[in-house]
Amino acid sequence: MDLSLRTLRFRLLAAGLLPRTRLARAACYLLGLDLLLFALQRLFGLFKVSYGQALGGWVGILSFLAIILFGLLAFRWLKVRLLWRLRNRLIVTYVFIGVIPVILLVALALGSAYLFAGQFATYIVTTALNSELSSLQAANSAIAHALAARLPHGATADAAALEGLRETAKAWGGRRIYVWLDGKLILNSSPAETGSQAPALPPFVKNGFRSVVRDQNQLFLRAVEIVPVNAGSLAVMSNEPLDQRLLQTLAADIGEIDLYASGLTIRKADPNQAQYPSNLNQGKSAESGERASVAARKNDSDYVLDTGKAPPALTFSAGAVPPPEHRLDPVVSFVASVAVVNWDTGDTSNPSALGVQARVSRLYDHLFGALGDLAPAIESSLLIVAIVFALIEVVALWIGTRLTRTITRSVAQLYEGTEHINRGDFRHRIAVQSNDQLATLSNSFNSMTASIENLIEEQKEKQRLQNELTIAQEVQAQLFPQHISQLASLEVFGFCRPARTVSGDYYDFLTVDAHKLILAVGDVSGKGISAALLMATIHSAVRAYSLEGMPSLREPVAAAASAGPSLVLASCLSRAEISSGAMLSLLNHQLYQSTPMEKYATLFLGIYDGRERKLTYSNGGHLPPIILGEDGSVRRLEQGGTVIGLFEHRSYDEGSVALRRGELFLAYSDGVTEPENDFGEFGEQRLIDLVWEHRAQSLPRISAIVTAAVDDWIGPNEQPDDITLVLARGQ
Repeated sequence: MDLSLRTLRFRLLAAGLLPRTRLARAACYLLGLDLLLFALQRLFGLFKVSYGQALGGWVGILSFLAIILFGLLAFRWLKVRLLWRLRNRLIVTYVFIGVIPVILLVALALGSAYLFAGQFATYIVTTALNSELSSLQAANSAIAHALAARLPHGATADAAALEGLRETAKAWGGRRIYVWLDGKLILNSSPAETGSQAPALPPFVKNGFRSVVRDQNQLFLRAVEIVPVNAGSLAVMSNEPLDQRLLQTLAADIGEIDLYASGLTIRKADPNQAQYPSNLNQGKSAESGERASVAARKNDSDYVLDTGKAPPALTFSAGAVPPPEHRLDPVVSFVASVAVVNWDTGDTSNPSALGVQARVSRLYDHLFGALGDLAPAIESSLLIVAIVFALIEVVALWIGTRLTRTITRSVAQLYEGTEHINRGDFRHRIAVQSNDQLATLSNSFNSMTASIENLIEEQKEKQRLQNELTIAQEVQAQLFPQHISQLASLEVFGFCRPARTVSGDYYDFLTVDAHKLILAVGDVSGKGISAALLMATIHSAVRAYSLEGMPSLREPVAAAASAGPSLVLASCLSRAEISSGAMLSLLNHQLYQSTPMEKYATLFLGIYDGRERKLTYSNGGHLPPIILGEDGSVRRLEQGGTVIGLFEHRSYDEGSVALRRGELFLAYSDGVTEPENDFGEFGEQRLIDLVWEHRAQSLPRISAIVTAAVDDWIGPNEQPDDITLVLARGQ
């Protein structure tokens, strides 16, 4: 069971479905709690338990919170998956920077164009309505002034005179004329068979009047003209019903017009609520006559248009929406309010509304119809501007796409290059095809990989050399004496510590017989491998020349040195005694012939005879070894000659010194005495004093004390040269 759960957990984790963040765990917790409460609600509903209704609110709240949290998780997931690639990030950036503003601008332009088209459509209708009112008022004024001129001469107002006008002018088909003289109705042009009564002249109409009025729940276009006659006044009122016939005339070239005669109310705005200013003045008459309503005398911003709980009811419609002239010819719908005066009270708080539905092509014809022959030129100019803007947008998108591809291609190449580097392929190079900052970055990457490749090759070569040096160090360590055969009358000890991996210093102890021992101490010029190889050559030669049966080279060598190498070698083979001077001569000849001119070595060779307690030596340019007597005396072994390997024909003198019981023999290289610090060199005298101070110690202990003192003198600095120390004590 545990294994299956663990396997399921691993599978969910691999699929990314296991919640690992706090937000994901909180979302899953809320979803689980929501599902649990939903199940309980359903269960309580089945058993008619009242608690089920109380759980409905909690289910809704938890569902809302879970949707928000899972929305955030989905956003994070999309961000990680979609925005990981630089190309997707750039695309999103361009969308937010370029596309979305363009879309918003286009949406704003289209919205503004739609609003403009709607306003223009309602403007056409309300302007036509005002034109009808103006026509009505003009005719009414003409009738009023004509009657005012005739009545003082005894003429009467005759309705029959208007019948001919109604028959000849279509606009007069539904118009009615009413005339009052000093408040008494003297003319009613309504046909008798209609049985309609003349409307009463309200008291708020004292001068001129022109507006849409509501009288007995019907809408009319009315104009009143009051002119003085003798001592009284003559009032003439023209009346035309705002009916479907009139709207059909107005909608002839527009589209469909819907009239909402009632259902709207203008009320005083509440400053604590959102304000929706009404178009109170839209469609109003330009007449500057007396306003009877308080709302009409206030600013429009102080009042709002209220439709109530239900939308206004459609009174009637006129006209029809024309068919489209092309595919991009949408229908524009807009509503405008029309100020309506209550004929009984003069109140304007209950306006009407006109809904207009028109095609853009018809509005376009009305808009550009007044331009005449200039309309095609303006249309062409607008089309050219639109095409230019579209081309600019296309070019901008193309340039942005190209730039995006250059950036993403360079980044992809760099990413691919890092993958090659991660796999250890340092030969990979990025193809550079441009001359910009990204190309410079690619060149830097190529230069970096080339440098890394060179460094790795150098590291491999260094490792190979280090391995060879390690082998050389191991080989050289075998060249130094591993087991020293001590004589009965002489105790010897040697120590060498290279400054580098291998050393150019040399020391050796060669036992000739039970009473004779050869001591060799040398220092090869330079350091490193070349010095170590030369040191190995000297080591091999000394051991070869020290074999039993080698001739002695004392006086014969000195006498025959000028005769050439062959004579020297023949002289060496003519005797059977080992000679330190002859060995140095042979080594000098061999090194001179087999090494470059700048290579040489210093070498001290001493042959100790235990029966005579005598040391016979020859010093080939080495620092003179020292013999410390028991009384503190110092004897330097300087007899010999110059360095070996630098000059061809050289002989080396020999010297001999007694090495009594208790006396110390001290041979060293310049790595012991020449290290410096702020106080100067370590020096020979300090070495002598240190050995003399600890002369009672064992030879290995004396060597360790000297080495430690040299290290303290050097301090934290690097060891400048090989340190070699050879000690011997008479027994």
